[in-house]
Amino acid sequence: MTSPQALSETDRRLVAAWAADCAERVLPLFEQEAPDDDRPRDGIARAHAFARGELDAAGEIRRRFVAGRAAQSVTSPAARAAAWSAGQASGVAHMGAHALGAAAYAVKAVTLAAPDVEGAAAGGAAEIAWQLRHLSPPVRTALARLPLLGEDSSGPLCTGLLASGALGEAMRTLQAGLR
Repeated sequence: MTSPQALSETDRRLVAAWAADCAERVLPLFEQEAPDDDRPRDGIARAHAFARGELDAAGEIRRRFVAGRAAQSVTSPAARAAAWSAGQASGVAHMGAHALGAAAYAVKAVTLAAPDVEGAAAGGAAEIAWQLRHLSPPVRTALARLPLLGEDSSGPLCTGLLASGALGEAMRTLQAGLR
């Protein structure tokens, strides 16, 4: 049985572009530290190409971990979160729920890059607001089909890493904004 977190290929193509846009917003945080490492940028470009129908799901499923591995080449938490955001965006070809992971890691990157607690809170809230404003009705509908965080154990929306801490908080806020 297919996980409800997978979404149909049509829906994955819809949400891939939004996930890539979310990751692209924080890409400079990674590139400031590792300007010669193009793995996150390539992962974002591949997510956009998948969304346009230029790449197939099978090929992207095999390559989905490349962008996120770039997090090992940087030291700042914000740069690592930006790489993970790109990795999640490139994983949408495999499972649609990774779109929410891309958005949550983008929020985390913004908050980690802030100089103080107030700036982190304001930056995170502003990033979530941008993400919700940039949902087209079809993307919103597709993302709303996903189970709520922690309600299904068969994918990234289980009770693991994405459900805890700042990532979980961002995901819950995003999912509340979808409904």
